Amino acid sequence: VVGRFLGQRLGYRVLDTGLMYRAIAWQGLRDGVELRDSESIARLVHEHDLEVRFKDIGESLIFLDSRDVTPHLRLPEVEQGVSQVARIPAVREAMVALQRSIGSEGQIVMVGRDIGTTVLPNAELKVYLTAGVEERAQRRYKELQGMRESVEYQQVLRDLQERDRLDLEREVAPLRPADD
Repeated sequence: VVGRFLGQRLGYRVLDTGLMYRAIAWQGLRDGVELRDSESIARLVHEHDLEVRFKDIGESLIFLDSRDVTPHLRLPEVEQGVSQVARIPAVREAMVALQRSIGSEGQIVMVGRDIGTTVLPNAELKVYLTAGVEERAQRRYKELQGMRESVEYQQVLRDLQERDRLDLEREVAPLRPADD
């Protein structure tokens, strides 16, 4: 939310890098691949062409094999599986390379859990901003209700807490503020 607002205010492109990992998770679920199967998920990254397109200031779209998959990336099953996919070193390596390439094209606000530490460690400006888990769960719960998804708030809260735990504990590019 803040990244989108900032991008709109500055007239910069905005990329929520988490959508890229969600796209791989969505594809894995669609193909019936176990999201903890590192080798199979890593293969998906190389078998499918992931592309980021910037629609409007503040909005990016994610395409897999020329198909806009953005509408599918906030589904509960994708939300539950994305941290498993993001832990896989080969996936992170491919996504970081693409994110750096996009970042090199100038004027962008990148939102993600490892931008200042891994993706763009030499960025001019880094902001580490997070909302409390209850606030994020409430926003997510309302978003899912708007998508007509049948979910319980407590489940959304537990899922976010688990995602945070997994992201904090992952070996490659764990969630943490940059030293600078």
